[in-house]
Amino acid sequence: MTMTKPITAALMPPPPARTGFGELRAGQLGVRIATTDAEREAAQALRYRIFYDEMGAVPDERVRAARRDVDMFDDVADHLLVIDHARGSGPRGIIGTYRLVQNEAAARIGRFYTADEYDISTITGFPGRLLELGRSCIDRQYRGRAAMQLLWRGIAAYVFLHRIDVMFGCASLPGTDPARLEAELTFLYHNHLAPPALRLRALPSRHVEMRRLDPASFDHRRTQQSLPPLIKGYLRLGGFIGDGAVIDRQFNTTDVAVVVKTDLITDKYYRHYERQLREAIY
Repeated sequence: MTMTKPITAALMPPPPARTGFGELRAGQLGVRIATTDAEREAAQALRYRIFYDEMGAVPDERVRAARRDVDMFDDVADHLLVIDHARGSGPRGIIGTYRLVQNEAAARIGRFYTADEYDISTITGFPGRLLELGRSCIDRQYRGRAAMQLLWRGIAAYVFLHRIDVMFGCASLPGTDPARLEAELTFLYHNHLAPPALRLRALPSRHVEMRRLDPASFDHRRTQQSLPPLIKGYLRLGGFIGDGAVIDRQFNTTDVAVVVKTDLITDKYYRHYERQLREAIY
């Protein structure tokens, strides 16, 4: 097995002194970082309802008893929240979330979550600041464009505030049978494979080959349209896919690694929302 370099915060550029941004609004919806334990716990409860109740993930005893999706990374992460103010401005209003882990947070644990599935040494040696994205979900009633776009605006503000250079993480396709995902995996490999300097590789013990079909044997446009919205969002930002998929039986998914240079996301969102995003930084 390829060993991943340990994460050492001391070798990374220091983060800005500011630690948060104000809320960004789009009508009754807002996006901001969680500020209380109650909000973080509400985000974990939302994750449980979506990942376990809806998508068929298998909880351990601790998670089942709490009815919250929780692990060690939650204590060191920032939790981005989408809030429907018509339901409430605190925990009751949380309808979407994204977990954000920076270099220093990973250093406190000794690794990034993605390192459980991928050799990430190509980017942990990268001379810049990293941000791991994970545990993204939106309540079923809000899975239109507005909530997802607001999440990306929040990420853009966070990236700008903390001077993030590269974002990465695992994105999921539904199910654990690669034979049912042959077109999607083949499409991602042949059209969006990361360049060697940014290419994450599935750990040898977990590697699932993505080149499963002749690229000329299926409709690429239809396959792209069938991808999960989160993966399509990464690709629209110019994101790259790693080499090899990974079966995650606990979460009932097939994962792919994604890497995004953050100048792409900040350029896209600051071009459209420059005034709102700049006013949100404090």
